[in-house]
Amino acid sequence: MENIVQARGLSRSFGDIRAVDSLEFSVPPGAVLGLIGPNGAGKTTLLRSLLGLNQFQGELAVLGKDPRSQRAQLMEQVCFIADTAVLPGWMRVEQLLDYVTGVHPGFAREQAEAFLRDTEVKPSRRIRDLSKGMVVQVHLALVMAIDARLLILDEPTLGLDILVRKRFYEQLIEDYFDQQRTIIISTHQVDEVQHILTDVMFLNHGRLVLSRSMEEIEKQFVQLNAVGENAVKALGVPHLGAQSILGGKAIIYEGVERAALAPLGELRTPSVADLFVAMMGGEK
Repeated sequence: MENIVQARGLSRSFGDIRAVDSLEFSVPPGAVLGLIGPNGAGKTTLLRSLLGLNQFQGELAVLGKDPRSQRAQLMEQVCFIADTAVLPGWMRVEQLLDYVTGVHPGFAREQAEAFLRDTEVKPSRRIRDLSKGMVVQVHLALVMAIDARLLILDEPTLGLDILVRKRFYEQLIEDYFDQQRTIIISTHQVDEVQHILTDVMFLNHGRLVLSRSMEEIEKQFVQLNAVGENAVKALGVPHLGAQSILGGKAIIYEGVERAALAPLGELRTPSVADLFVAMMGGEK
């Protein structure tokens, strides 16, 4: 089946700054991709390129279309939520539903209304009177009522409390995601989304550091928690990174047989967050 996203030599510069630098990657259908990187890594620039909001160099196909020349057709099959997204504050929720019904042929209003009935958002309330968490719920209601093949989320829960964030991702997976849809999530709250990810990409200074499925990560990377003298021995084996734990070190390796490490301590698959820190060359 054709990849949802296919990029070759994808680049975007702002003056002398290379925000996205010669990226080559693909996103398969039915994936939930986590796009991870520090501030300034190029995540938002990459997402804007996928949406046809940026000019870029190289080759990029999203749902088989060129975002630059076929953006109108592309956006019929794509939804987007960003942390900076703003809904018109003067509108009532019901007026917003009227508007989207009129402009988007794939919008199922009854689905959006059914979703909002399970929240505290009332149709008669104005957008400007809603809390940030409620605005996110309205965004999600709109998105889940559109029959789109690709959903792009750029820090969608930034600034929300942990309960609202948790409920957002639960609703996203339970009520929206299926094997015919693909989701790309850019977030700093890695631990909160790891359980729903099928694939991850690490970006740093516009360059691709890692692009693997979660299954590949489980097979290729291992974390060893070693204490005392075993920690010293373990550090002698070539590794990606290490962080301090009580009495020893948690060390992450790539391509090292688990059987060789097992006598030195407890083995586990590293979390996405810990693997990212290790590959960035830092100690957490």
